[in-house]
Amino acid sequence: MFQYMELDFTKWNYSLGVTLMSRQMTVDVAMPDLKKPDDQKHDAVPGRARKTETVTGTLGKAVSLLELIAFAEKPMRFTDVVEACGQPRGTVHRQLSHLVAEGLIDHAADQTYAVGLRLLQLAAKAWSGNDLRSIAAPHLAALQEATQESVHLAVLNGGQVTYLDKMEGKQSLRMHSQVGKTSPAYCTGVGKAALSLLAIKDLAGVAAGLDFHRFTQNTLITPEALIEDVSAIRKNGYGFDLQEHEIGIHCVAAPVRAPGRNFYAAISVTGPAYRVDLEQLRKWGPLVRETADKIAAELAFKLSPVAGG
Repeated sequence: MFQYMELDFTKWNYSLGVTLMSRQMTVDVAMPDLKKPDDQKHDAVPGRARKTETVTGTLGKAVSLLELIAFAEKPMRFTDVVEACGQPRGTVHRQLSHLVAEGLIDHAADQTYAVGLRLLQLAAKAWSGNDLRSIAAPHLAALQEATQESVHLAVLNGGQVTYLDKMEGKQSLRMHSQVGKTSPAYCTGVGKAALSLLAIKDLAGVAAGLDFHRFTQNTLITPEALIEDVSAIRKNGYGFDLQEHEIGIHCVAAPVRAPGRNFYAAISVTGPAYRVDLEQLRKWGPLVRETADKIAAELAFKLSPVAGG
């Protein structure tokens, strides 16, 4: 059986992204989180971790605090958590005490909070049982072998994409992408490809709610431009990221169709612009689309109600 990578228990973001993503995926797809990438620039807590709605119930409040700490850009003290979550100090203190007692967060000597070791156990369980990743892995390996460049598997998570798998090319690149991390959907190949799976009405709603940030001169910065690009992907079965998120990075991506599932996924081949030009991306386009279709076909068979019956 193909095995791609061994879970690295020292990478907090890697493990936490996969664990918490599995809990959020269904809700985020049904009701897209339109938090803006720019919201994360100056806050101690990224925009996606902030709770704008009223969180009710003991469990909901505890999970809210866990997310604040897990996705914070820097370690948070008690006063930071209170300020960010908007809950009463007494409630925050009780919830944090419970989370520490359960091993879900740690309270360091410098009085800051960090995710706890118990979450790594949960992450490992979620990772090993992820059907999409396990089914896609051998197909991604074949695609990486054929192109010799890095390949990705990602799922739509509101207005962003979360990387579920990554296989490095023969010549490793320094890229933002990392398993468990997120990127804006509107300026990444996998993001736009995953958006192409949405109904036109839903796509328009997501695009209208985004706060576009120009990462490079090529970044799409209007709903109209995004919808036009995504429509072309829907028509052709694949699309491109031409230095839209990172300078010097090109990619070609295709959606993974999985009707009836609670996720929208896509795969991509990514390489440096100096080595992988648009002509090369166009040559790879049909191969990437074919690989995505193979993953979709296997998903439909292995995860169908009658599979194995």
